This record gives sequence, structure tokens and C-alpha cells, in this order.
Amino acid sequence: MKAIKSQKRERRHRRIRAKVLGTSERPRLSIFRSGKYIYTQIINDETGKTLVSASDISTKKEKGSNAKTAGKIESSKSVGLEVAKKAKEMKISKVVFDRGGYLYAGRVKAAADGAREGGLNF
Repeated sequence: MKAIKSQKRERRHRRIRAKVLGTSERPRLSIFRSGKYIYTQIINDETGKTLVSASDISTKKEKGSNAKTAGKIESSKSVGLEVAKKAKEMKISKVVFDRGGYLYAGRVKAAADGAREGGLNF
């Protein structure tokens, strides 16, 4: 069952990636979700480079033991805020959103909302 579920997500992600392309003036905000953590990256697909990245592993290390008690949705929102803060430092304000084949709900939505609150436009 799990193999079928992951294959379906991969198929959806390939379909999305055929349409979504990050450029230098509007890079791609990509989200990957594992069972425990969430990872976000801002990628320029023209050069193939990751410009900014954040995950809840890195935000938990920075904030200490208080972040460990937060739930997955709250930590996903803080990851979105963190990636937006780093993007602002690199003067990135507009991005294209890539949900990675996941439904736009729960942790993916929380990360996107956090990025919007941080000042990213997509």
C-alpha cells in the first residue's frame, strides 16, 4: 500500500514539475514532507542551484528544547517563516509554489501560510 501511495505522489509531482519552473527573477519554493519533518527549498531551475533552504530540523536546533513540544503544523509554519526570512535576506520576494505532489492541506498549507506571512508572494 505504501509503495503505491508514494508512486502516486511521485506521478503527481512529475505532472506539477512539467508546468512549474523556477527562474532567476521568480524561483521555485519546493516542499518535501517526511513522516517526521518538513523541508523547504527555494530553487533556481535555470542554474540548478538551491538558493535558500530551511527545515524543522534546523529550526528546532536553533530554538532549543521549546520547539520540540510544538506540533507538526506549528513547526511547519515556523519553517515557512524561516525560509521567507532567509529569502528576504537574499532579496527574493516572488516565488512559484511547488507543493511536491502533496495535497494543499495540513503541514503543506501551514508552511505556505508561514512563507506568505514572512513576506513571500506566490
